[in-house]
Amino acid sequence: MPSRLVRPPASAGPGPGHVGAALDYVLPLRWDHDAGLAELTGYLRGLARHARIVVIDGSPSPLFERHTRAWRGVVAEHVRPDDDLRVANGKVAGVLTGMRRVRGEHVVIADDDVRYDADALARVHALLGHADLVRPQNHFHPLPWHARWDSARTLLNRGLGADYPGTFGVRRSTFERMGGYDGDVLFENLELIRTVRAHGGREVRPLDLYVRRLPPGTRRFWSQRVRQAYDDLAQPVRMAAFLAVLPSVGVALWRRRPGLIAVGAAMVVGLAEIGRRRAGGRRVFPATSSLFAPVWVAERATCSWAALAARLLLGGVPYAGRRLRTAAHSTRRLRRRALAVGTASGRLPC
Repeated sequence: MPSRLVRPPASAGPGPGHVGAALDYVLPLRWDHDAGLAELTGYLRGLARHARIVVIDGSPSPLFERHTRAWRGVVAEHVRPDDDLRVANGKVAGVLTGMRRVRGEHVVIADDDVRYDADALARVHALLGHADLVRPQNHFHPLPWHARWDSARTLLNRGLGADYPGTFGVRRSTFERMGGYDGDVLFENLELIRTVRAHGGREVRPLDLYVRRLPPGTRRFWSQRVRQAYDDLAQPVRMAAFLAVLPSVGVALWRRRPGLIAVGAAMVVGLAEIGRRRAGGRRVFPATSSLFAPVWVAERATCSWAALAARLLLGGVPYAGRRLRTAAHSTRRLRRRALAVGTASGRLPC
């Protein structure tokens, strides 16, 4: 794995869009159409005043060339994923490629639908002064109905601890010491979090560090239901809880005790509301998202059975023309791997 982070030869001078900032911003993307190009370009223009931007673009050639023209003078580097990275998850290939090209110690990694403002960037930068991984809190804006529905997942995660965002702050030296992270998993964000922990890195989870995220279209929202449920296979206790929901509802109905279902739904709403009220969350999360929580739990409970069937019968879920079997590796397994790498190099995890 360490060979994935071998850097290419340094260029003769700063590339276009270089602002001399102490913060690098890595944006992996792969688009099949350019409907959002103007909006993203506007965002990158503002972002370039605060960070050195590296875009890793796996889009088809006509789109890639259009992006090159649109972002000339805006981004520092606009390149394709490196050919030597043989990983199934294209986003991870983009992150690994980008981390080879960053120059500063503090790096923001963000999906193409994440929209930082200057204050959030500055806070991530400050937190990386004493942390190896910063885990911000995404929130959708604007808020069509399906974004409110999916925000219930975020609130429940906040009620139980912290959410899994589409962006992180990471220290370059920590990332290089880890040798990156496994790219043959589906839940790549959890894989990164666990890999940092396995190598002794310090993670911070500021629940009040809110970073806007654009909601997906309705078609994409529906297409992600089973895939996102498959992620829970990396968290067996969570998966077991969702698998138990439908049988429990069936037993309650069979015994003619619908009140138990109502109590369960009220408890779920209450937990989501706790998440909404934590760390000033009412500023960015509407109350209606808490009311969507029982609906989201019912959806996840149903899709969890489909995800389990995909694992047992099909060997995984489709992803970019392949099937990925592993959602994410356990912290214990990653810790053993980190110890093996540290022993071989003479450097043990902290």
